[in-house]
Amino acid sequence: MTCLPTSVAFLTRIPVPQRWTGGAETVGQSARWFPLVGLLIGAAYWAVFRAASSVLPVLVAAILVVAMEALLTGALHMDGLADMADGFGGGHTRADVLRIMRDHAIGTYGAATLLLTILLKVAAIVGLAETRRADMWLLLAPCIARWATACMGFAFPYARKTEQEGASGTGGVARFVGWREASIATIITLSAALALGAWRGLAAFGLVVLLSTLFGRWSLRRIGGVTGDTIGACTEISETMVLLTALVLR
Repeated sequence: MTCLPTSVAFLTRIPVPQRWTGGAETVGQSARWFPLVGLLIGAAYWAVFRAASSVLPVLVAAILVVAMEALLTGALHMDGLADMADGFGGGHTRADVLRIMRDHAIGTYGAATLLLTILLKVAAIVGLAETRRADMWLLLAPCIARWATACMGFAFPYARKTEQEGASGTGGVARFVGWREASIATIITLSAALALGAWRGLAAFGLVVLLSTLFGRWSLRRIGGVTGDTIGACTEISETMVLLTALVLR
């Protein structure tokens, strides 16, 4: 458990003592605990939703949950989603895509994709509130999605292969995720999915495994592997898809 604070420092803006932070290799080894950090993020979602929905309309509470995600994570995965949408939407060659994704200015593709994803997430939370299952899925969705954060870099090569192309960030960290980290992250996620969602949780996890595989293969075809932006985008979309899947499986 010694790497758990490192994973908290990497995935959230929660203050962590300096001794628990480190370079890409240290953070990569902490990836085994990313799903646990996802449960922590989910607990924050649940607390905000519970508090807000007791005094405000459900729609407002759902918006506040998404705002909590942006605040708690520093919009880490939202930024990756916007950057990937701009790069994959506007780039024609591998070099174009990587160059555009490195530019942190949000273009039309990025803005539209991010807005639509946020709207889907808010709508899904509102729908789940009507089924009285929002509590369970608010806890589980970020946990399953952070499994993708931990394991995509293990399953696919890193696209920015040279120091000049960049070796920091989520993509650079992913190079140091090995069998042990991926296995522990998977066991934690499966356990949480089964405990919180029974067969529905396992079905949602299976969907994220499929989505991550397709996402990774798409990235492999376009840019030769994954980067921090593509991993972040997959994480954000996975969290949204888990919530939408929960509506179908009610």
